[in-house]
Amino acid sequence: MDLQQLRYVVEVAASSSFTRAAERCFVTQSALSHQIAALERELGQRLFVRSSRSVRTTEAGEAFLAHAKTALAAADHAREAAAAAAGRVVGTLRLGVIPTVTAVSVPHAISRFRQAHPEARVQLAMGNSDALAAAVRRGELDVAMLGLRADVVPSGVASRELAREDLVAVVPSTHALAGRAELALEDLAGEVFADFPAGTSGRAQSDAAFAVSGIPRDVAFEADSAELILGLVSAGLAVTLLAPGIVNASSSDTVAVKIVGGPVRVEYVAWDPRAPRAVASAFLGVIGSLTARPDDEAGPEESSGPAFSES
Repeated sequence: MDLQQLRYVVEVAASSSFTRAAERCFVTQSALSHQIAALERELGQRLFVRSSRSVRTTEAGEAFLAHAKTALAAADHAREAAAAAAGRVVGTLRLGVIPTVTAVSVPHAISRFRQAHPEARVQLAMGNSDALAAAVRRGELDVAMLGLRADVVPSGVASRELAREDLVAVVPSTHALAGRAELALEDLAGEVFADFPAGTSGRAQSDAAFAVSGIPRDVAFEADSAELILGLVSAGLAVTLLAPGIVNASSSDTVAVKIVGGPVRVEYVAWDPRAPRAVASAFLGVIGSLTARPDDEAGPEESSGPAFSES
């Protein structure tokens, strides 16, 4: 039994296909199948049930898979620790990002990270804040960029506030409210809204603000993309509330108007405080240098540990 065989098992289980697993592992299907068959003979157990249409793990395969993932993770961590002892940062940073990050340019941060650590790799995952924070807690992500309403902080993870923004109303340029300098939530009563799906963090701040004000809101359109939401507004179908940094790049068909006493969104960077990997600590150092405030105790950009205190 060797690590390569374990990787083959994990990839087959993840893709439910020997063909796709072989493509991901950059080997021929026959070579991958031969290695897994050899492992099954060594174990005396079938790990997969094969059919002409699908591949699924057996009960023994499920039990083996959990330990195979642990062994591969331990091997990766051992390699990273050895490299760190020599002053190098290697491995793959698993970074979760909400689609509406404005506190920092994620591509710029990754560029700075790669310039400092060219041997490191980055695996990006997009999602909503709740799902990304949960993935950090489960150890599936190293770092996540989150956006939450002002009275909520990430739970079960270490985090640092990066920025907070007052949401603005975005209306079609032909709307009666487009010429106003500022609005109150009451001015939006009776409007048809487009927003993120109900129950998501992207929508929570708006729902909470209207609920506290006692103003009913008709959310007729839901989308998980700010671009799609702005498209609905551009088409004259709805109005919405978004962070101003998202709206700046929108088309001339929409107008952003300040809201007095409106909802506030806070952006955080979050990570697992238990044993952050070297790639996570290095990336947090980059984020710290890009978002440092004058009253911060700015540390070096590339540090051996997280640059932020836990919250």
